[in-house]
Amino acid sequence: MLRQIRLGLSFLLFFGFALAAGAQQKPAPKHRTAAAAPSKAAVVPDVLPSEDTVNAFLQQMFAYEPEITWKVASIKPSEAGGLAEVNVLLSSPHGEQGSVLYVTADGHHAVIGNIIPFGPRPFDAAAESLKKGVNGPSRGPADAPVTIVEFGDLQCPHCKEAVPVLDRLMDSESNARLIFQNFPLTGHDWAAKGADYADCVGRASADAFWKFLHEVYDAQADITAANADEKLTALATQAGADGAAAATCAAEPATTTRVERSIALGKEVGVNSTPTIFINGRKIESVTTLPDDVLKKLVEFAAKDAEDRQAGLK
Repeated sequence: MLRQIRLGLSFLLFFGFALAAGAQQKPAPKHRTAAAAPSKAAVVPDVLPSEDTVNAFLQQMFAYEPEITWKVASIKPSEAGGLAEVNVLLSSPHGEQGSVLYVTADGHHAVIGNIIPFGPRPFDAAAESLKKGVNGPSRGPADAPVTIVEFGDLQCPHCKEAVPVLDRLMDSESNARLIFQNFPLTGHDWAAKGADYADCVGRASADAFWKFLHEVYDAQADITAANADEKLTALATQAGADGAAAATCAAEPATTTRVERSIALGKEVGVNSTPTIFINGRKIESVTTLPDDVLKKLVEFAAKDAEDRQAGLK
């Protein structure tokens, strides 16, 4: 249930911006709407906090700003043993933000921050899941040592901001292949339909898909739930695809199933907000805030690492 509460800048700083800043230094699982099943070794809390308890906590902490609405998306055991993972979706005039807090088993303490994978190969699990599950259109060499997977939402303004960042990276980096995965957010009223069209255009032509993506982002402010079919059909045609065929395909249950698989894959690897990208499994949620040279260094590091592993040096 979406409820109006008095939350403000401190809430965003506490639950959103601080976490995003941390993700630049440690790009790993942060917040999500649903989690993969806990490992067998995980210690599951005996009692999860109720939604009423979470709501009451947030109201007591931040009930002083009227412009932000929120929704408790999920409450479940965390992959990290002994903690409950509480996912909250925040909506403001500036967009939607996913945030997470971890509640201790005693129910009296909460931790804000990143729970990240640990070990000598911390990104391998995500990389393997993505390798097995990706089904979206791609650009770049199929045999590139680095695979970048973007989970995006066509209605998301931050995804639009990520386009020139990723375009510059792909134009300058021959070691990378970029794959787009649909991840429409529930708070966006035409995002799911946009994902259906994107899936259909992408299956028909990868070249048309990337043009379609740019066209949709450029027209984003003019698309509504009421005119989405008309606009998306026209934009598909404008991108070089068969717009009428894309509209027919978008209405088919099989297309929705493919999009749902993409969403499930995103949740499996810890996606909660868009855009989220993975560089050979390394999760980065703050791609629009990273300098181009830092992003390029991450790709080049991943390429060198992949080559060393293939040569048996690691």
